[in-house]
This record gives sequence, structure tokens and C-alpha cells, in this order.
Amino acid sequence: MDTAKVTPTGPTASGAPKAALPGASRVREGSRVVIIGGGPGGYEAALTAVQLGARVTLVEDKGVGGSAVLTDVVPSKTLIASAEWLHSVESADQLGIVATGEPFRASFSAINARIRDLAAHQSADIKNRLITEGVDVLAGRAAISSALGADGTRFVRAELADGTVRDLEAEIILIATGATPRELPDAKPDGERILNWTQMYGLGELPRHLVVVGSGVTGAEFAGAYNALGVPVSLVSSRDRVLPNEDADGAAVIESVFARRGMTIVSRRRAMAARRVEDGVIVTLDDGSEIEASHCLMAVGSTPNTSHLGLQEAGVSLKESGHIMVDKVSRTTAFRVYAAGDVTGSLPLASVAAMQGRIAMNHALGDYVEPLDLAGVASNIFTAPEIASVGVSQQEVDEGLDAVVTVVPLTRNPRAKMQGMTEGFVKLIADSANRVIIGGVVVAPGASEFILPIALAVSSRMTADEMASVFTVYPSLSGSITEAARQLRTSVHSEQIRRALERRP
Repeated sequence: MDTAKVTPTGPTASGAPKAALPGASRVREGSRVVIIGGGPGGYEAALTAVQLGARVTLVEDKGVGGSAVLTDVVPSKTLIASAEWLHSVESADQLGIVATGEPFRASFSAINARIRDLAAHQSADIKNRLITEGVDVLAGRAAISSALGADGTRFVRAELADGTVRDLEAEIILIATGATPRELPDAKPDGERILNWTQMYGLGELPRHLVVVGSGVTGAEFAGAYNALGVPVSLVSSRDRVLPNEDADGAAVIESVFARRGMTIVSRRRAMAARRVEDGVIVTLDDGSEIEASHCLMAVGSTPNTSHLGLQEAGVSLKESGHIMVDKVSRTTAFRVYAAGDVTGSLPLASVAAMQGRIAMNHALGDYVEPLDLAGVASNIFTAPEIASVGVSQQEVDEGLDAVVTVVPLTRNPRAKMQGMTEGFVKLIADSANRVIIGGVVVAPGASEFILPIALAVSSRMTADEMASVFTVYPSLSGSITEAARQLRTSVHSEQIRRALERRP
């Protein structure tokens, strides 16, 4: 069998043509790549590898697209899209729109049917593209075999859905098996009354009362969506505020909006157990109090899918959390075994998983590669309003980072006034010394779209002066970004003058 030689030359992590990274080689057409897991990290890696001329096999047991497409990102954001539409009409009277008939209501069965249909179609679209590009897509489970070929080639054993077993030769392996919802010992999901977020789309009717345990991103998004659909929601948070790991100013806006819309927020209480009763569920808190409801959503984090993969035997090291240890080019501690996505414990974002997968294949196959840089990752929380952020955080500034922060509330924006928006802001953060924009936060409807210019500014090291000089449409929500830059420019200049005066003898 023809096997391409691995040479010690190739592109560096920065793209220079000399001094290869260990394990990298020239682009090796015909290399055999096996990918275990078909989520964003897996399918993006497959597309990258096949475009570089590799022979690629992808093994996935639940469906191409993984949980991101089938049970997580796509379904939850589809649910939220329906909720957002209802949010968008809540201020209709302020815009002079008067409802004369029955108010809009949610058809929950139709919403869930649309969610499942859209997820299935998205999965099929991705699978069809992989096959069209030349990827061999197999349905089943796979693990790294302990056996090695005479030339050092590894094998992946795939137990397929049709009952057959295939041993796949692999010069390069990528693990992209994702994560599953974490479970509490005394609150095991049953798929009917006590649920994790993958099980929410099988409900036949809206809950009479939903308890959401966990106030992180997943908990806040589901709590906000169901609240918008007309469900009484109790949100249990073990911390002192909702979204404890996000921008504090943005989280305060969301918590205020939740309270205004009638949500019950139970702060500084930890859920210890959830048990079924005849027609509902009872959630027990750490102070002994109980919350009765019809349904309970457990949103208490996730655990990596690293068992039964042959990782230990292959020499792949795990962190104490169970996540796979990788470097910035997605390498594990085993030669030519890479990993991408939630299984690595990096930022739990589909965009990061996809980038890790692409980086892994570029490095493994000797193409140009830039190491993963999380400083420029833009993220978004799909509450209403949304919270989008990128770069340096307010917390880092509060802890001593030499930077200047400016905030422009949306209540000053003419387009926001026209659209009846009363909550939200644009925040920019700049380095005090050189006025370079190093971070930003947008809290607004559609913030996921408005964060892009700030992300571009951060990645290109744009200064506040440069952003302030950019023309924007008037009136527009994005106009608040350049307004913030003008305000930031003044703040930085004032800070520089103050420091100069302090240095005078």
C-alpha cells in the first residue's frame, strides 16, 4: 500500500516556509484521515482534509452535524427565533400598532415540529456536501485500535449501524466526539418531566410551569425563550446573578428584563434533587425549600465524550476534567492524533470547534496554519436582548488591566428609539497607551450581527481614532459603535493627559 513519507519540513504556525512545527509535513495528497465525530469540529476538518487531497473517512453515531445541529445549537436557536418574534411585538403599542383581535400565541407542537424538521434538513445538507466532496461518511461508533501497522499506521475500529465492523487504516486521526449534558445524582433526566436540553424538543405541549436549574448560557437562553412563549419560569442560580461568567453590565440588563417579564429568579440557591410526582416534578434546594412545577430543565454543564475511544491505549492524555489535552494546533499527546471541539474543553462554541478542526487538518497535512487564538473569538448569548462580546473583558479591566472603557446606552440611539428598544448598550475597551481597541460588548436585539465590526477592530488592532472616522448609516444601531469609538477616543486622550500631568515634577 502506498504511504506518503512524513518529512520534517513544511509551514510554521505563522505561515513562514522554514522551521516546521514538530509533526507537520508538506501537503501529503492521499493521506488516510479518519475522523471520529461529525459535529462542527469533525465535518469542518473533513472538508479541509479532502480539499487538501486526503482520503477521508468520518464516523458518526447520532447523525452528521452532531449535537450542535441535532440537539443543541440549531434546535435551541430555532426555538429562540420563535420566541424572539413574540418579543419583537411586545412594544407594538409604543410604535402605534394596536391589536384589535386575539393576541398572538405560540403553537408549541408546530414550533417543535419545525425545530426537528430544520435540524434534520441541516444534518442532511451537511452530509450531502461531505459525500459530494468525496468524504466517506459512516454511521456508527468508532475507537482507536491498539494495533499498529508495520509502517506505524494506526487503525480505527468502526462498529457500524448495519451490524458490520470495519478496521480503518489511518495515518491521521481526529477525535471530535463532543460532550453530553452533565447529570446530578439525585436529578436524573427521565425525558418526560425532568429533562436535559437535548430532550426539550419532544414535549407535546407547553409546560404549565418550568423550573430551569442553572443560570449559565444554556439555562438563561431556555428560560428566556419559554418565558416568551408564555410559560411561567423559575430560574435557579447558585450564584448571585444570572449569567455569572459574562459581562456584568450585560447580565444585569438580562436579569432586569427577565424580572420585568415575570420570571422568578431564585439566586444563591443550589438545586440538590428533582423528583417526579403524579403530574409534575418537585425540585429541592440546598436550604430545604422546594419548587413544584410541571417540568424541570437541568442545565448544569456538560461532560466530555471520551470513554470507549481507546484514548489511553493510544497515548492520549486527559485533563482532570476528562477533556483531551491539546495544544494550539489541536495536537494531542499521541503522534498524529488530533482533537477538536467540546471534547477538548476549549470555549464551547461551534465556531471554535470548527476552527480547531480546520487547524488540525492544515497542520497534519502540512498546509499553512495559524495556531488557535481565542483572544479574537466573538461569542453571543441568544437571550432577548442578546449579549455579544469579543476580546478583553470588563472583568480583566477591573482586575487591573491598563485600559479605558466607554459605554453608550441604546436609549441614545435614534434607530433604537424608532424601534421601541429601551434596553441595551455598546461597550468598547481600548488600551490606554495606544488607543487600540482590545474588546467590546453589545447588548441589543441582533447583537450577534453587530459584534462583527468590533471583532474586526480587535483582530486588526484598529485604534479608536480609526473606528471613530468610519462613516455609518444614519439612523442605524451600528451608529452607536462609532459613537462609542469617538467617546473612547476622548476618554483615552483625557487619561493620557492625566498621566502626563502626574509625571510632572
